[in-house]
Amino acid sequence: MPRLSVNLNKIALLRNSRRTGVPDVFRFGRIAHDAGADGLTAHPRPDERHIRRTDVLGLAELMRPWRPSFELNLEGYPDRRFLDIVAETRPEQCTLVPDSPDAFTSEEGWKLDAAQRRLVDTALNELKPLGCRVIPFIDPDPAAVAPVHNTGADGIEIYTGSYAAAFRAGHPQALMQACAATAARAAELGLVVNIGHDLNLDNLPALTAALPGFAEASIGHELTADALVMGFAATVRAYKAALGGSA
Repeated sequence: MPRLSVNLNKIALLRNSRRTGVPDVFRFGRIAHDAGADGLTAHPRPDERHIRRTDVLGLAELMRPWRPSFELNLEGYPDRRFLDIVAETRPEQCTLVPDSPDAFTSEEGWKLDAAQRRLVDTALNELKPLGCRVIPFIDPDPAAVAPVHNTGADGIEIYTGSYAAAFRAGHPQALMQACAATAARAAELGLVVNIGHDLNLDNLPALTAALPGFAEASIGHELTADALVMGFAATVRAYKAALGGSA
């Protein structure tokens, strides 16, 4: 059964709109754990508009009794700041995204041209000795898989935002097939396959059925939105069920 990693960025974004510390990111990390999630994801951006460096350190400490079976996944652009955070917390997984520092959100994968390849190679040289799984973020395109394999990374995360947009528009089949073909190519090369971005209880079951054998879905925004109606623990359980095909 695929793993569910709950992204806490939007909990932190809501907290940052006040100076009261509410909602408490660590409390929601514990709720996710107790509700059956398999790990937590955090994306500490340079402007700290949601998750902060101090949050990452606190989450690593909170999760200490649960790790490594309950995994910490850190997402980010592999600049010096991010690599230092990873070295300090030693997550089980590190997902590399090609976002510029001022990016609104992660909306495309690595192209791995010469400049990007140098950046990813440098990151891998630092991250692999830490023992974490290194997962570059790629577009749903089978041709994007071999360049990642050639870097020596452990796997891929398929950007599913375009699939989610097509699902909302009522014609998801082509993007679902692209995701499936990308996952199949990665499996051929022995890479771990993760998925993430704009996944929800409506679009997740069909994609899960189309991608047998994928390892993990990282979900935050849509899960948090559903939790406003359903409650956080119940929503985590619902997403876990959707990954298992029982939603």
